[in-house]
Amino acid sequence: MLPGVKIRDLNKIPDERGFFSELLRADWKEFTEGDIFVQSNMSMSYPGIIRAWHRHTRGQVDYFIVLKGAYKFGIYDDGEGSETRGQLDTPVLTSEKLQILRVPGFYWHGSKVVSSELGLLLYFVTRLYDYNNPDEERRPWNDPTIIDPKTGQPFDWNKPPHK
Repeated sequence: MLPGVKIRDLNKIPDERGFFSELLRADWKEFTEGDIFVQSNMSMSYPGIIRAWHRHTRGQVDYFIVLKGAYKFGIYDDGEGSETRGQLDTPVLTSEKLQILRVPGFYWHGSKVVSSELGLLLYFVTRLYDYNNPDEERRPWNDPTIIDPKTGQPFDWNKPPHK
């Protein structure tokens, strides 16, 4: 994984009513690296929908939890002088295995719903969204300059995982 990108399994505590789970705690310092989360958001996407690429240049970190369906994430480093420049991580998170994904915002990142059901994504961020001056740079979802290091070709969100 790229430096700072982490996945943490979340503990489901079941009982006869269902289950309870802590999603994100400020005292998980080994995971949060001291981040303070200030806003929670939820996004619903239909099967096959791609939401990519964007990044945050003012220090925002995003924490993603898949509540329904399955998502493939793309996380790409094109930082000048970065030791991991050109590295691409593509973790898949599902509602079947409760996990939280930490993505430092300076990486280009996005997601695609890869399940046959709609996807529901909960995410926490470390910076408030500024409506007048958003901290987002964007690229098209099919940007040919984001190269898959496994193939040397532009990253293809729609390529089957087995090929």
